[in-house]
Amino acid sequence: MTAMLVEHPAVTEASNDAAPAAALKFITCGSVDDGKSTLIGRLLVDSKAVLSDQLAGVQRQGQDGRVTDLALLTDGLSAEREQGITIDVAYRYFSTTRRKFIIGDTPGHEQYTRNMVTAASSADCAVLLVDATKLAWQDASFPLLEQTRRHALLVQLLRVPAIVFAVNKLDAVTDPEQAFTRISAALTAFAAEAGIAVEAIVPVSALKGWNVVDAAPEAHWCGYHGATLLRILEGLSNTPAETALPLAFPVQWVEKFSSSSDTSQGRRVFWGRVATGKAEAGQRVRVMPSGKSASIARVLTHVRDEKAVAAGHSAGIVLDREVDVSRGDWLLAETDEGAALPVSRELNATVAWMDDEPLVPGRAYWALHGHRWVKAKVRRIVHRLDIHTLAEEDATQLEANAIGQVELLLQDAVATLPYQQSRTLGALVLVDQASHKTAAAVLVR
Repeated sequence: MTAMLVEHPAVTEASNDAAPAAALKFITCGSVDDGKSTLIGRLLVDSKAVLSDQLAGVQRQGQDGRVTDLALLTDGLSAEREQGITIDVAYRYFSTTRRKFIIGDTPGHEQYTRNMVTAASSADCAVLLVDATKLAWQDASFPLLEQTRRHALLVQLLRVPAIVFAVNKLDAVTDPEQAFTRISAALTAFAAEAGIAVEAIVPVSALKGWNVVDAAPEAHWCGYHGATLLRILEGLSNTPAETALPLAFPVQWVEKFSSSSDTSQGRRVFWGRVATGKAEAGQRVRVMPSGKSASIARVLTHVRDEKAVAAGHSAGIVLDREVDVSRGDWLLAETDEGAALPVSRELNATVAWMDDEPLVPGRAYWALHGHRWVKAKVRRIVHRLDIHTLAEEDATQLEANAIGQVELLLQDAVATLPYQQSRTLGALVLVDQASHKTAAAVLVR
């Protein structure tokens, strides 16, 4: 698959009668100290989403008077402030006249890759920062930073719909136009080789605010003729719900019998978020892992209105007969021929390994699929991806932050689809049985 670089024309004004777009959830990622937290701080300040007392709290005395440390608007942990790094994901919310946003500020350090993966798994867009001052752009064949490549590959694997490269700190280089031209060419070549579809490549200065919310003071700065980063984000689409697939419903909570409830009519209500398809009365479903069948008698919304609920929304399901259903079970659509979704104990998957202990064949872990825990054994490591050459190489183990393909054997069968088809049904998490640390993100192939 070849990369697709979408031109970034200015976003047109929405018509007055158009429905407002849903909130866009995006993350900032990239290597250490590329300016991710500062960029988010700039978005918040220049979009007037920060109160004056909050702004005063991140100011310090500098040589030229009071200086605002924008990164402190998201780096809230004491360890983050002491070390000047981002450790955990920090979510912030802001809105413009065109759009609402949910931002996830993710760490750049390799040891906190699991936090970045967690945030990216549910994002509509990834803004991947590239620090121009760290690259030898004067050399036409300079390499990109390893963590830049790793984060871009992880974002692609996690099927984040839109990727925007923001080339930062161009105000601090001697020839910003040549630097942006060469860095943009390197990013485009890497994206084409890796099969990454890029929404835009934008030159920015998060520190000075150029091309973030407002345009740079110099027209066509760095030879760039496109929109600002915020304007590009305002025009992006949300991740579509997986409504075209058969119904899959992970049970999160079981409401006990309630004779006083008119909606449940004395039966248990199974609550959760519809993963795929649509839950509606009259559907035949199969309970996994028990394999028992039943029909949906009623579907309740989160406010207990009785109507069908589509993927991406919370629902309460009442079955037509009493069936043993517990938290972690799945309700799957059933047809005359049987289950509408494939069920298997054997998985061929891509894993992003995040544990300090290497992944080796034969080891067993807990696998989390929806709200269901099942034991999983690593049967074989098929190959490991070299993030520098993008070649698939033989491997006997996967070290921390490695990406590879493995074969897993589960203790019980689960209903999955390839991750490319369903971000919900195709994703699992491996957890170490002894330390209870998140060990890997698993993407079904």
